[in-house]
Amino acid sequence: MQSASYASHFRGQALSGRASGYDASPGRHWSRLHAAAVDRSVVERASNIDIAPARQATKRAFDLFFGALLIAGLSPFLLLIAYLASRDGGPALFGHRRLGADGKSFVCWKFRTMVPNSSQVLEELLARDPEAKAEWDETQKLKCDPRITPVGRFLRTTSLDELPQLFNVVRGEMSLVGPRPIVTDEVPRYGAAFHDYTRCRPGITGVWQVSGRNDVDYGGRVRMDKNYARSWSLGTDIKLLWKTVFVVIARRGAY
Repeated sequence: MQSASYASHFRGQALSGRASGYDASPGRHWSRLHAAAVDRSVVERASNIDIAPARQATKRAFDLFFGALLIAGLSPFLLLIAYLASRDGGPALFGHRRLGADGKSFVCWKFRTMVPNSSQVLEELLARDPEAKAEWDETQKLKCDPRITPVGRFLRTTSLDELPQLFNVVRGEMSLVGPRPIVTDEVPRYGAAFHDYTRCRPGITGVWQVSGRNDVDYGGRVRMDKNYARSWSLGTDIKLLWKTVFVVIARRGAY
């Protein structure tokens, strides 16, 4: 009953996001980017490392079972966070297009952690602060981000803002463990490694999240995603999930 209630709330927030101008229609976004992002010869060499169908099925069954179990068990907690995140009058959830398996785009959900006019705040900040602009151009993140709300800062440092992605996992758009989900603007920075990225679903957690997170430079993130995609195993996923618990408690690299 509680899970159904949360699901209804989730759908309502999705409608709220569309009403506020968010466009979730896949026709307006790239869905496949391989040809523009990578060198063909590299793709041909890397294509021999595809994950066997049986292993893919095992990973999907693991995700589906534990994803649904976590939604059911955490539903009262999720509703509480949704209430706290929406107290400033904005929607509880924020949806943003990310790239998943095979380069297909999907709406990745998070609890909203920023002020409703975050785009305007960012634009004004980058226009007047050269140091902030340089940091943003380098990492697409800001350590001292004025857009983040007090509740949002707590959610980010504890990684609780990413819990709605459990619905992405159940829908088959994400995995519990995988590469960090990226946006289309990041594809050129992946280069040939983008092919490796698209060979598996992006994850709520992964190697990057347990290895320093925002303290890791961008090149390090790309290498981690590539290595994970090429050497994935169920045992690796279980170890990364276990490490994630301690990283979240320690709040290492999260801001």
